[in-house]
Amino acid sequence: MKKCYTANTDQSLNKRYVVVSYTLFTLKYMLVVCISLSYCFYSTQVICQEAILHISNGATDKEYCLVYNSLWTNLSLSLSAATAYPLVNLSSRLLCSSAGVSPAIVRGKAVVVMRGGCNFSQKAEIAQDLGAAALIVASTKPMSPPGANVTEYEKVQIPLALMRYMDFLDAQNVFGEEMQVRLYAPAVPVFDASIVVMLLIGVVTVALGGYWSGACERERLRASRGGGGRGGEEKSDSGDLALYSPLKVVIFVGLMCLMLVLMYFFYKYLVYVIIAIFCLASATALFSCLDALLDLAKCSPMRLVLYFIGRWIWILQDLLGVAFCLNFLKTISLSNFKICVILLSLLLLYDVFFVFITPLFMPNGESIMVQVALGPDAAGEKGNTVEVPAEPSTPYEKLPVVMRVPRFSAWTQNLCGMQFSILGYGDIIVPGLLVAYCSRFDVWVNSPKKIYLFCCCIAYLCGMVLTFAVMLVTKMGQPALLYLVPFTLLGSALLAWRRGEMRQFWNGTTYEVRGQDTFP
Repeated sequence: MKKCYTANTDQSLNKRYVVVSYTLFTLKYMLVVCISLSYCFYSTQVICQEAILHISNGATDKEYCLVYNSLWTNLSLSLSAATAYPLVNLSSRLLCSSAGVSPAIVRGKAVVVMRGGCNFSQKAEIAQDLGAAALIVASTKPMSPPGANVTEYEKVQIPLALMRYMDFLDAQNVFGEEMQVRLYAPAVPVFDASIVVMLLIGVVTVALGGYWSGACERERLRASRGGGGRGGEEKSDSGDLALYSPLKVVIFVGLMCLMLVLMYFFYKYLVYVIIAIFCLASATALFSCLDALLDLAKCSPMRLVLYFIGRWIWILQDLLGVAFCLNFLKTISLSNFKICVILLSLLLLYDVFFVFITPLFMPNGESIMVQVALGPDAAGEKGNTVEVPAEPSTPYEKLPVVMRVPRFSAWTQNLCGMQFSILGYGDIIVPGLLVAYCSRFDVWVNSPKKIYLFCCCIAYLCGMVLTFAVMLVTKMGQPALLYLVPFTLLGSALLAWRRGEMRQFWNGTTYEVRGQDTFP
């Protein structure tokens, strides 16, 4: 594969290229520090607290988001099994008392009232005493499942749910005052196809990134043997960086910790900085990947235009993310297995600390990693509770440094807000650096079957499968590095020991540190 390194005969053009290369590398390095924010794997877990309000007038149908308490209200699992009720609009009232409300108006019907003035159980008991069949509370605030104590649960026998007030206004515009409503909550399967898609994204990206790194190493060695000392200059010109010092690795991880803490406290400001860096870095990475593919296929450059509408924008984000990860794995190299062990072990501790330990001393019991990676407004994505925003648009931008795949089976929850399975770039890049090292080691020892690359990819696959399995069993997001690091490190080390190449695998080769003074 060509396009790994570039040499220009024109001296002035070569200098400009070096300046641009180092500028782009600096941007990528800053973004890599930022992707420490998402080294966890998260997937939305729903606990059946979101439902559907189906509204019809005989000619038109439309569905809206509901939030309910599954311990309080039993809803049908399908639309066909749900009971239809005429809807009575009492949104001008809080229903904290029955004064002014005639039982004849609400008997056997679903009632819409405004949130506030009194607790949910009081509203529900009054509606029940008036003969209402169901109570819907319109909310202008973010919606959480209505709660009560055990005795209040026993008193209320009618369905109770919350809906967005803006959704109710939309329903009035569509249907007028003549509405038939049904409340139901389809069951959400534990396993979702998005998990398979996420697994493929991770494994394929790591494998391709490792292969590309090995191909570039082969080109570098070939150029070095054919052109004397030119190989080191080409590597420098390309803007690549080799991590060869343990101190450098420690500083790198320290910067990640610092950036994560800064993002936690200054999220609403720094998120735009990261978005800008991501746009520049991912665009150059995508160009690098397409350039290499076109050169491999011996095709002339072509223009690729992608149209994404609405919620399908996640495809573009994932495409840019894959390109960034591939380019990063080609650009950054670890000089030996010792550096791999130090870097991956430190990042494993970093991951576990910011996911599991920080909730123990944070005032609100939040995980810094979860809060920053998902955003301050992403309470509905955090797995244990459901909170639906009063407006469909979120008040904060999302960090783009994660792979997102929507839950294909969670159509109910998608009415309340798009539900995603999320994989951080760090869960691809961190093990991918070891995979890339194994691929380059295959080149150094002339392995015809790329045995180190293949075995490390299999170890990564096993680690990802275990991550998903634990996530599905515990119904909680998992820090994937907790499983990926042991699998990949132990797998590659056992292979090197079994082949009698452990000393060479541990120390790497001498050329990696040659010319290190020219590296950034």
